Amino acid sequence: MGLFFGGDDDRVIPGVRKGGFPRYREVLEGNWKDFIKVGFITLVFFIPLGAGLVYAVGTKSALLAILAGFAGGAFSGPGYACMVDLILRRLRNDRDDWSFCWKRALRQNWKASLLPGAVQGLLLAMVTFIIALIEMMAAPLTLGTLLLLGFSIVLATMVLTVWWAQVVLFEQRALQQVKNALLFCIFHFGKTLLSALVQVLWWAVIVLFLPWTAFIVPIIGLWYVLFVALHLIYPKLDEDFHVEEQIEEKFPGRIEE
Repeated sequence: MGLFFGGDDDRVIPGVRKGGFPRYREVLEGNWKDFIKVGFITLVFFIPLGAGLVYAVGTKSALLAILAGFAGGAFSGPGYACMVDLILRRLRNDRDDWSFCWKRALRQNWKASLLPGAVQGLLLAMVTFIIALIEMMAAPLTLGTLLLLGFSIVLATMVLTVWWAQVVLFEQRALQQVKNALLFCIFHFGKTLLSALVQVLWWAVIVLFLPWTAFIVPIIGLWYVLFVALHLIYPKLDEDFHVEEQIEEKFPGRIEE
């Protein structure tokens, strides 16, 4: 149980926040129920995207896949932003009720989340359609082509992960957020690469072992891997963007150690 919940190291030093794996266990143990609730709500926002992609693949229409990815992704954006928001709040020890956080995040971020949602939806549409084409092809793709595809997916995931964090943390233009995300990925390449690899490998396993893995998606499929990914990069996000310092200036006493 140590992977998901608290282990033997329960020592608490006043004024000092745990780091690394102990911090992961601490946040997860105290918030997994809230994460499940928000993850399930987020899954509902992804239903139009999923239905559209299934129909596009069934009709073998690339145009429908693009439209479904763009429109369905934009629709899923606000729900996904609310999940990102709650995870980041818990990582900085914000103790507001999850439903209050969700409603406020939806109200504050729904417009800003449409574009990254659409981009994420287009990425999912591209990957889904390519996988479907590979299954229909008589000759398999070369190793080089597969590696290039995998590398592109990982790079896009790196940028999107940091972009989503900025969407819920700051009020900035999308172009500025993308620039910041690219710079963050360059300066913290190892952390962001690991964060992206965790997400890509997680979903690769989910897809490869369908339908046996389908039952875990409503429970931990969406939120758990995102929590791990954000946990990996949050210390650097806070260090570079002064997240907690800015929040403490505007809302004194809001963040607990």
